[in-house]
Amino acid sequence: MDKKKYYITTAIAYTSGKPHIGNTYEIVLADAIARYKRSQGFDVFFQTGTDEHGQKIEMKSEEAGVTPKEFVDDVAGTIKNIWDLMNTSYDKFIRTTDADHEAQVQKIFKKLYDQGDIYKGHYEGLYCTPCESFFTESQLVDGKCPDCGREVQPAQEEAYFFKMSKYADRLIAYINEHPEFIQPVARKNEMMNNFLLPGLQDLCVSRTSFSWGIPVDFDPKHVVYVWLDALTNYITGIGYDCNGNSTELFNKNWPADLHLIGKDIIRFHTIYWPIFLMALDLPLPKQVFGHPWLLQGDGKMSKSKGNVLYADELVDFFGVDAVRYFVLHEMPFENDGVISWELMVERMNSDLANTLGNLVNRTVSMTNKYFDGIVMNKGVTGDQADIDADLKRTVKEAAEKVDKKMDDLRVADAITEIFNLFKRCNKYIDETTPWVLAKDEAQKDRLETVLWNLIESISGGAKLLESFMPETSEKILAQLGGGHVTEKPEILFARQDLEEVLKKVEELHPAVEEEKEEAGVIDIEAKPEITFDDFGKMQFQVGEIISCEEVKKSKKLLCSQVRVGSQTKQIVSGIKANYSAEEMVGKKVMVLVNLKPAKLAGVLSEGMLLCAEDAEGNLALVAPEKDMPAGAEIC
Repeated sequence: MDKKKYYITTAIAYTSGKPHIGNTYEIVLADAIARYKRSQGFDVFFQTGTDEHGQKIEMKSEEAGVTPKEFVDDVAGTIKNIWDLMNTSYDKFIRTTDADHEAQVQKIFKKLYDQGDIYKGHYEGLYCTPCESFFTESQLVDGKCPDCGREVQPAQEEAYFFKMSKYADRLIAYINEHPEFIQPVARKNEMMNNFLLPGLQDLCVSRTSFSWGIPVDFDPKHVVYVWLDALTNYITGIGYDCNGNSTELFNKNWPADLHLIGKDIIRFHTIYWPIFLMALDLPLPKQVFGHPWLLQGDGKMSKSKGNVLYADELVDFFGVDAVRYFVLHEMPFENDGVISWELMVERMNSDLANTLGNLVNRTVSMTNKYFDGIVMNKGVTGDQADIDADLKRTVKEAAEKVDKKMDDLRVADAITEIFNLFKRCNKYIDETTPWVLAKDEAQKDRLETVLWNLIESISGGAKLLESFMPETSEKILAQLGGGHVTEKPEILFARQDLEEVLKKVEELHPAVEEEKEEAGVIDIEAKPEITFDDFGKMQFQVGEIISCEEVKKSKKLLCSQVRVGSQTKQIVSGIKANYSAEEMVGKKVMVLVNLKPAKLAGVLSEGMLLCAEDAEGNLALVAPEKDMPAGAEIC
């Protein structure tokens, strides 16, 4: 009888740079699911890869002084190396620069054009370069990109469009009829209420403002827009051909059983992708799971702050399986998880070195000490039959609970159940006190039974652990050997000293801000480029502060009366921590005078005083180098 197939994919990683541990989490999560499905007897096909086209790549390659292909070759190699380092068992690593993928994307684009789903027009909208997405004014959040929060820029160009509205009602019906399609449920509600039910606009599927992409073969000044290119990897990677010559691998595995993606790209995978598939007359994937994010403990990961964590560096400190354990265990089903060096050390010491490592060490050591490394089940319970029965019940129930958790994709909860079993084994040692039994020759058979029960229970937990920590599982089972243990226990996880770890981290990554402050410079995150016309909308003038007072309802605000030419403007500024009201009077400062008035703490502010800010948050007013009259234009 043929095995039941299971096709799982990750989102393909964007080749804009080295992936940090938050990016790496997804491939480890997918690997744990794939390994678990294999252990259940499924014929698994596990695909991952890299997304390598787009304007952002073109810009980054220019900055690096290399061709786009050279740039993505290098980054794709780095990504693949990290995936391999983390012991992930993928079957296919696709790159969107693969010749067979590019050829098939061109065929798909032409097919959709010929059947009237794609048409040529002009696009005018608000464009986010990092996300490579267009938005309408109503889709923005506080005037910024709804996905990444960055600035958007007006853009207009000739483009091809996909008729999304043609399939919208069909998709809404499908989602309603298949409640398991989008997980968690909160993601489904978000897609329905924010995008589908208000009505879909036609989607831009080509670009002419950059050239690093797959050319539209019948109109080569256009390149295929990133989402039609990237999303189709899930079918091209297993041999789809839109002319009817798909491979056996495709026919066997499609539809995908699970698309595993980050919650930030759920819209593309649950709206655009299903509609593309409907247009191609292909079945939809069975489930799309939008997992939460793994965040740095002291805030968002930032290269300028020097707090970006990378998988290879974490592995150097803790080992592959410890890092796998951490990222899988610390991620809730729906909410974001947190990672930090401190948390890693805590988990290493408490869960891995103590709960698991010490358990195996004690069991192997006692088996060697009392029985020369070999025990059998003597079946002697004495007056502790209930304790033995409870341990065996815990082992049996752990397997059942892990199965249920994994079926629901609650991977962190599944690992918790396994470690609950190991904790029960530790408690069993305390309850049965083997060292006391060893002092009484009459209790020898009971002692041997206790150690046999321990070995069997730990082995059961180790087998369950294989999908999440494969190397550790193998090491445990090799040491226990079905009742014939190794001569010496192998240290699975060494305890870490937090101060020593942090000291090594500091040596590896000296605080970036401190280094640059000493050199007299600070780097900040770059904002999108603006045009001269954008700059021309802002009016800067020299202002003279003629009076200033504290804002009574605020601990941070000062209210200044600022003379700008013949006018006096009232400006509220959050600079009370750096300036007293008295020392503000008489200063000449740089003023943004045409900022829309707003109330701060109930006080009207009619402009903005410009300040410089250092890495510690200290502010200094920006002033002209030479004495200039109030009202002088700054240009």
